[in-house]
Amino acid sequence: MIEGILEKAGSGAGFDRRELRYLLENREQLEKRVFQKAEAISRKHFHGKIYVRGLIEFTNYCKNNCFYCGIRRDNAGLERFRLDVGAMEDAVRAGAAMGFRTFVLQGGEDPYFTDEILADRIARIKAICPDAAVTLSVGERSRESYARLKRAGADRFLLRHETADADHYGKLHPSEMDPEKRKRCLWDLKALGYQVGSGFMVGSPYQRIENLIEDFMFLQELEPAMMGIGPYVRHHATPFRDFSCGSVDLAAYCIAILRMLFPKANIPSTTAMQTLAKDGRNRGIRAGANVFMPNLSPRENRRRYAIYDNKASFALEAAENLETLKDQIAALGYTIDMGRGDYKVEG
Repeated sequence: MIEGILEKAGSGAGFDRRELRYLLENREQLEKRVFQKAEAISRKHFHGKIYVRGLIEFTNYCKNNCFYCGIRRDNAGLERFRLDVGAMEDAVRAGAAMGFRTFVLQGGEDPYFTDEILADRIARIKAICPDAAVTLSVGERSRESYARLKRAGADRFLLRHETADADHYGKLHPSEMDPEKRKRCLWDLKALGYQVGSGFMVGSPYQRIENLIEDFMFLQELEPAMMGIGPYVRHHATPFRDFSCGSVDLAAYCIAILRMLFPKANIPSTTAMQTLAKDGRNRGIRAGANVFMPNLSPRENRRRYAIYDNKASFALEAAENLETLKDQIAALGYTIDMGRGDYKVEG
């Protein structure tokens, strides 16, 4: 079966449930060939370039209470922050001076940030760097809200579905959170013309191979422009504190499957990869990832945006170490591309 899978990999033909199960159940025997194929597809379409996005974490307040997340509502021990306008503008100016042309505003679902306030932040970024792309990662909102933020200048939106299986979703989230609402938000974002990103955790509590198959099937239906996945990393102040972290090996393998399914999509090698393995970022790239998101947030806030323990945003994940990052990427045979790196269906 692997010959047929590899033959159609990168063609856009997709994989069915049987093929996905075969890939996932036979990882150890198949991973060398799968990684080679995925990296070859990435090099073909991105010509050895790794796109970088400047990440700005602007609030760690969140109204939600997800069982796995360190900034969950009930984490009373977390020092909360909201990045003021001046600090955000300083981060954008610093990033623009380094050459960044995509800025990712990421935060918890914080009711303080109304459409009006977020629209103002977007406008300020565009005023500082008119040719930059603005990506939002601010969770579930109404279609009307997404439309207003799009009109304000937002180009892209990241919203991980986390798990496509409703029963599994219910084990990871409190009952007031609805997996169908999450999916509806993603379809709304696509309809409004955003470049949409989704994704899932690998190795989250209670996850089975069937859940991963559902994730890949859902993404094939959604056809997002971006996909962010990474291993589950536990946080000490959550109900899941005693669960084991996910596997970097399996996460890299899932990145490779995504690259075979979506040859032109933007797929980051995530911070969670680097958190669990010192070569995690590089392993993601070797599996077909083509995006990396250095952290532009003020240093004093990075430790407070602790969605999981030991988050790797303090060394090479930090934007101030960009030159060292460039050298390490070059050692892998890739080059850093500071441009917008828009998703292109053709070409």
